[in-house]
Amino acid sequence: MSIITLNTRSLPDSAVTTAKINADAVTDAKIADDVIGTEHLTAGEVDATALGADSVTAAKINDDIISGTTALASEPADTDEFLVSDAGTLKRIDYSLIKGGGITMADQWRLTTAFTGNANPIASNWERNDTAPALSYFGSQMTESSGVFSFPSTGIYMVTFHAQFSLNSDSRYVSAYINTTTNNSSFSTAAGADSHISRVASSTTFAYSHTNLIVDITDTSNQKVNFRIDLHDTNTQTGGSSTYDQTFARFVRLGDT
Repeated sequence: MSIITLNTRSLPDSAVTTAKINADAVTDAKIADDVIGTEHLTAGEVDATALGADSVTAAKINDDIISGTTALASEPADTDEFLVSDAGTLKRIDYSLIKGGGITMADQWRLTTAFTGNANPIASNWERNDTAPALSYFGSQMTESSGVFSFPSTGIYMVTFHAQFSLNSDSRYVSAYINTTTNNSSFSTAAGADSHISRVASSTTFAYSHTNLIVDITDTSNQKVNFRIDLHDTNTQTGGSSTYDQTFARFVRLGDT
């Protein structure tokens, strides 16, 4: 068995040496200098100044997203506004500024006392539903005066009217109507539903009429609604209760006009 001895004099000039390894090795300095060195940044690259100018800041959020809002010490008791928290401070935005936010208003009213005969309009004994867990109202509220209902803001609304009737006889029609006005004075029929009563078992018999209407309210001072009852037999009673809905109106704001 022979032993071959290798020494540095046997290596050619191109051989790998410790000096060559040291000279060409990857070092932290080379990485810093050749990979992310500042001399390799181009004019179009983002620098600290550009980041500072374009970055999102609290001031930009306040100016560009919730411009014109007011800081609140606490949540208001009743408002048509959307609340946000900014660094622990409540701020408010009017619902009209929030687009695509869904339904922002719903309101329920009912007749508290029954009456007999026609009514044009039903001018008294209205109340907002106050029997839990039924919703009383959400968001803005309708206002009522002598049976005339006013809208809290412009928008597209669904108006529903339901009337319950009873009679110990026959009545060819028992009708419920939604009336509208565009001048806060002259009302005309906008929607209606007719039913009838044919007495059963020689006793008081019940029926109902139900109608609804989508309105485009652009002028809250002049565009309003009321509700009318029209009967063939004026001995017919229109139902009412202060504990549950018999004859009622409902209002839902669907969106912006």
